[in-house]
Amino acid sequence: MTTNFKGIISYPVTPIDKVTGAVDLMAVRGLIDRLVERGSHGIAPLGSTGESAYLDDNEWDAVAESSIKQVNKRLPVIVGISDLTTRNAVRKAKFAEAAGADAVMVLPVSYWKLSDDEIFLHYATISESIGVPLMVYNNPATSGVDMKPELIVKMVREISNATMVKESSGDIQRMHTLMQLSDGSIPFFNGSNPLALEAFAAGAVGWCTAAPNLIPDWPKALYETCMSGDMDNARKVFYTQLPILRFILQGGLPTTIKAGLGLRGFEAGVPRAPLHALGEDGIKTLQAMIKAIDLKNFSD
Repeated sequence: MTTNFKGIISYPVTPIDKVTGAVDLMAVRGLIDRLVERGSHGIAPLGSTGESAYLDDNEWDAVAESSIKQVNKRLPVIVGISDLTTRNAVRKAKFAEAAGADAVMVLPVSYWKLSDDEIFLHYATISESIGVPLMVYNNPATSGVDMKPELIVKMVREISNATMVKESSGDIQRMHTLMQLSDGSIPFFNGSNPLALEAFAAGAVGWCTAAPNLIPDWPKALYETCMSGDMDNARKVFYTQLPILRFILQGGLPTTIKAGLGLRGFEAGVPRAPLHALGEDGIKTLQAMIKAIDLKNFSD
């Protein structure tokens, strides 16, 4: 399969057994099939939505391996890599490549504030250890590291395997600056759900999102209408799904997506502590949103 990184890249949660608290690998495989079969263009396990920060190394390895094996080359797989240490980030990246990942998505995590030189070396060291493409992932809200567009462009230009970017700061101007600094040559993905429409207008080649777990048709429809140039219809498609996009983001993606999957009849368990399950009021709100969007169609 020729790997083509674009479109809707779906984030699966990592199902956790409610009774034992262990990772439910059977449910991992079932969720992967749901996402593959319902119109995703790629799968990105072990991102923030996948609670990678709350898994030990053995669990992380098992989820990565099971996810890649279950996709079985039907779609590209981009495995999320985030770790406080460069050494363990390299270990994870090498494991993902050996397991068959098509790319890795690297999010630097900070306890001590990292300089630009330290961030650059972190990415360069990971790149040197693997042969698959590397997505530079900027998400200051979860990582504690905010990479400015100038640094990101420098890394993509100078680090051999760094070939694409996911921008999740929530600042649309970052996306415009990435395009300006690179003369539009760097493929970038939107990682902020409420900015999906603006991101496509700014030149994004895709959207990395957890939304397909709950509303698989709607992100795909937005991508397709934007790519066709039908921006009038794209606005309708986007604003129809915007309330649920905002809700799942504000409530915490592992929490809200697991609750929503339960409402959809798929048991993904509960988030791992210290995260909490969605409360009763939140479940009612989410249920109403899902019911409302299920009554809509793309021509409304």
